[in-house]
Amino acid sequence: QVQLVESGGGSVEAGGSLRLSCEASVNIRTLNYMAWFRQAPGKEREGVAVINIRSGWPRAANSVKGRFTISRDNAKNAVYLQMNSLKPEDTAMYYCAARMGVTLSLMASDYNDWGQGTQVTVSS
Repeated sequence: QVQLVESGGGSVEAGGSLRLSCEASVNIRTLNYMAWFRQAPGKEREGVAVINIRSGWPRAANSVKGRFTISRDNAKNAVYLQMNSLKPEDTAMYYCAARMGVTLSLMASDYNDWGQGTQVTVSS
């Protein structure tokens, strides 16, 4: 089982930026995909961005495309989420996840391992 630890959350004003980090307990080259999800109170968990660990190819959800960027550092066994132009509707708990599946997915049910989450709060 992969242990994932998120950090970097906090409170910012609308228009601000945050960079989330996710450190894995294993060599991330052994994984196929890592992703960021978020969940606001009373809402379902939503896929935000996913990255193919081997190729580095990223994909973002339409709701954050052009504002959020996912990246990875194989040497540090880490994945990052750079969040710019934050909006109040981005407020949520953000989770890092990993999967061994060979197909790209932003569905929470496809992910095997999860971190504990880091809170992001954006004020207007």
